[in-house]
Amino acid sequence: MRSFLTPLGPPVSRDRVITTFPKWYTPDACLQLKEHFHGQVSTACQLRNTGTIGLKISKVVVVGDLYVGKTSLIHRFCKNVFDRDYKATIGVDFEIERFEIAGIPYSLQIWDTAGQEKFKCIASAYYRGAQVIITAFDLTDVKTLDHTRQWLEDALRENEAGSCFIFLVGTKKDLLSGAACEQAEAEAVHLANEMQAEYWSVSAKTGENVKAFFSRVAALAFEQSVLQDLEKRHSTQPQEWKGVQQRPRTARGLQAWAAVSQIWCQKPPLPLCEQ
Repeated sequence: MRSFLTPLGPPVSRDRVITTFPKWYTPDACLQLKEHFHGQVSTACQLRNTGTIGLKISKVVVVGDLYVGKTSLIHRFCKNVFDRDYKATIGVDFEIERFEIAGIPYSLQIWDTAGQEKFKCIASAYYRGAQVIITAFDLTDVKTLDHTRQWLEDALRENEAGSCFIFLVGTKKDLLSGAACEQAEAEAVHLANEMQAEYWSVSAKTGENVKAFFSRVAALAFEQSVLQDLEKRHSTQPQEWKGVQQRPRTARGLQAWAAVSQIWCQKPPLPLCEQ
């Protein structure tokens, strides 16, 4: 199924255009070390054979303790602002961010969940259907790192096993430097490997690594979506059609191939080549 979808609304901004596979933050805790999109994904994008991926919105949920900077992280990326006057998120909120990845439109729905215990029962309902789970902690507060285990467990409980990309993100990187930053990151990398998560350090205040991080999130989610769509379409093809996608070389094979092509494509049989 070829995609002839055009992006809805105005063109995406330049910093939302992804042409090459974004790099990890550290090879010591990353989901994939490769530097390029999967070959099938690259081919599908070049041929515009990505089905309805251009209309897909992937769900991203951001979880973590109160005051770790989840809202600030999202606002820095989506609005390029940093608000020094903190206001706790009540329940849940979300932003939709549009990308163009390998020439294909793609969107992330980024859910900002409350870190307060009293809102947990509300927020957990919005964890379902997540393709990406971002567990955030404050690099200056080791307790918030320890708590990410429970936040991740809560989010995973609402989703199928193995269905989500997991990221562990240390915020407020601007407040640490030197040996203190290295120590905090080393502990976080160790935990990220336990979680089977990819680790990033960011600063919503300065913007450091924020765009690179969300570009990485979008690229991984996009690639997975395209691969799943290709697999789904292949598995739903009639068995007769699967066997004749490659044009045979024998006269008998060509006759069968032409007949099935006529049935499934509703087109006149192609001329048979002479032996």
